Amino acid sequence: MAKIVVIGGTGLIGSKVVSKLTAHGHEAIAASPNTGVDTVTGEGLAEVLVGADVVVDVSNSPSFEEKDVLEFFTTSTRNLLAAEAAAGVGHHVALTIVGTDRPQNIPYFRAKTAQEKLIRESGMPYSLVHATQFFEFLGSIADISVGADGAVHLPGALIQPIAAEDVATAVARAAAGEPLNGDREIAGPEEFTMDEFVRRGLAFRGDSRTVVQDPDAQYYGAHIDERTLIPVDGAVIFETTFEEWLPANPPRG
Repeated sequence: MAKIVVIGGTGLIGSKVVSKLTAHGHEAIAASPNTGVDTVTGEGLAEVLVGADVVVDVSNSPSFEEKDVLEFFTTSTRNLLAAEAAAGVGHHVALTIVGTDRPQNIPYFRAKTAQEKLIRESGMPYSLVHATQFFEFLGSIADISVGADGAVHLPGALIQPIAAEDVATAVARAAAGEPLNGDREIAGPEEFTMDEFVRRGLAFRGDSRTVVQDPDAQYYGAHIDERTLIPVDGAVIFETTFEEWLPANPPRG
């Protein structure tokens, strides 16, 4: 069994990854600023990586401003890779996004692309897990897409969202396996237009906001093509459907 350090291990995905790895007999360590490990400053990195076989990075930027998110992912990843090399870590696993390798102008995606480039060029054995949008971000997508008329304006681009539980399973499997030295895409079982996904979710939750398909609407600050967020052939498709997920995941208070 391996010692696996999970950066971002107290968050939505990271806490699930730690639980899954621990259940399978691994020594899984949750590392985050809450536990005294800060990948941006480097604080606590050398100590937590002593004896580590694998590092999983599912951390996220505290700010989604373009400059901030780029700075977070590049600084954090450089510090992490350097500390891993010094500690003799043999496998770096990172969670990223479906669509980073396609033409798009999403600032967050550009930051993730920069992160991926650092990992690929580091010489460290690695696995990149590209996930589609999570069901769990239904509410936040709606909230950032409210127009002046009070309606939720979303593009008709396609998405194939996935449950966070399934994302964690995919990441844990990657961490317990051999390095891919490449990429794996994961997705849920169903395609929706973005407005349909949010409309169905809000309706189920009794949210009365109107959802409008708007060709001029942006997604996280950018216009996107119809299939930018859809996985390619060969992706690993998980079984949890939106209808199964909704009743088990009420909105947070």
